[in-house]
This record gives sequence, structure tokens and C-alpha cells, in this order.
Amino acid sequence: MTARNPIPLILTAIGSITGTVAVLGFYGYLHFAKPEDALLLAEFTMLKTVPGEDYRVSLKPADQVAQCIDGVLVLFDLQQKGLSGVLVDDAKRAVRCNPS
Repeated sequence: MTARNPIPLILTAIGSITGTVAVLGFYGYLHFAKPEDALLLAEFTMLKTVPGEDYRVSLKPADQVAQCIDGVLVLFDLQQKGLSGVLVDDAKRAVRCNPS
């Protein structure tokens, strides 16, 4: 029985992992979060509805669309594709929703 040199196998494994990470990064499948990614996207205000009282809203829709994902309200920005975030209150608590 001959002894095999493990160095080529180790170099092949490292090269494969490096190549895979490089290709995934090139095609945009990797994203490294930065502190500026957690910046405020937009401010929202809740309008309380009171029976018999009128309230007015703009006819122009907002630049965000909300969707309930895993019981949390997630906002997707329509202007900057791929930009999304979880809707939170002032105490940074996620706004919950009932999945339909």
C-alpha cells in the first residue's frame, strides 16, 4: 500500500470553496450586511379609525408593499429592487401579522 500525499487534496478543497464563493458573489447570491443596511427606509404613521369620523389619505400609493411572511410584516421597496425590511415600532419590536 502506498502513502498518498494529502496536500493536493487539501489545495483542491480550498480552491473549490474559494471558487464557489467567488462565483456566488459574482452572481449576487452572497450579501454581507453592513451597518448602513439597517438604516431607516421610511417613516410610517398609523391612522386610528374611529367610527363616524372621517380621515383622508393620499390617492398616490406608497413606494413600499407589505407582505406577511412567517407572522412578521415585511416591507418591499418598489423603487429599489431587492431592498426589503421588517416593519418595527419605536422599540425595534417586529410588527406581527396573521398569515392569510
